[in-house]
Amino acid sequence: MTAPKDAAPAGIGPFEKWLSVWVGLAIIAGIALGTFLPGLFGFLAGLEYASVNLAVAILIWAMVFPMMVNVDFGALMRVGEKPKGLIITLVVNWLIKPFTMALLAVVFFEGVFARFIEPENAEQYIAGLIILGAAPCTAMVFVWSQLTKGDPAYTLVQVSVNDAIMVVAFAPIVALLLGVTSISVPWETLVLSVVLYVVIPLIAGIAVRRWLIRTGGTARLDGFNARIKPVSISALIATVVLLFGFQGGTILSAPLVIAMIAVPIIIQSYAIFALAYGAAWMWKVPHNVAAPCALIGTSNFFELAVAVAIGLFGLNSGAALATVVGVLVEVPVMLSLVALANRTRAKFPTE
Repeated sequence: MTAPKDAAPAGIGPFEKWLSVWVGLAIIAGIALGTFLPGLFGFLAGLEYASVNLAVAILIWAMVFPMMVNVDFGALMRVGEKPKGLIITLVVNWLIKPFTMALLAVVFFEGVFARFIEPENAEQYIAGLIILGAAPCTAMVFVWSQLTKGDPAYTLVQVSVNDAIMVVAFAPIVALLLGVTSISVPWETLVLSVVLYVVIPLIAGIAVRRWLIRTGGTARLDGFNARIKPVSISALIATVVLLFGFQGGTILSAPLVIAMIAVPIIIQSYAIFALAYGAAWMWKVPHNVAAPCALIGTSNFFELAVAVAIGLFGLNSGAALATVVGVLVEVPVMLSLVALANRTRAKFPTE
């Protein structure tokens, strides 16, 4: 019964086709609710441990879990047979993306926007953008991969390898680009985020997958996936409401600054996607690997970026604001790239 839906040219169901509309409404609702119910959102913002907001973590878990149910460990062991997607992911994330983000930040805040911003504020925005660019995505990429029908096992490997490299490469790259000799990385945030967004959902997903197949075969697994998919999308909408509710006051009080910070982030996002997606197309990478490998470099690990910016420069700093703008820009941009990836599926080889 699910075959016709899976065979849709866009690769997504009716609800997802209008996802950009729901996200737009969620953005408006979030800003409005954050403005009129500051006490509620202040309470939710205070539910934190190691700079990880627990309310957001629960919603991201709900987004990630359906993807984890589809992880087949048999396929996971065969990822080494097709290394092209992983090579593209690692080259883009660690040898290109941090440096292009730093370049764009300098070009815009020491050049294009220099006359509109005080020099000390410009330095803060540059620092925040550098931190954001050096933190590749961990959790949300599972959502983008699911929306493009990405290979769940391959996506998991890409995220896991990125997390391992992040432990040793994030601090040196940020320190180099900021021009400082040492940087304090909130390891609690890094470890807790990986456990919350990867380890726990993966263990739960594997357990549920095995139970479903054992009790009803692949038919029951397919039925479960069809029923739980709306939960993932609903959690995405709720996450957008929450994030924009947290920052509603900032957006309304400084819209021009927000717009200026958003410009290099948007340029970086589309350029990195074009680079990775184009490389995958030229290298004839299957679409279910090509789409996630391009999207993982485009998206950012915003929890880590925000935590580092706050730790280095303070809660009310321009650097912290720049990382938060990255959160606000990411969802609409990534949805547009998901739509592009789905429309161009036929140009890539199949598995």
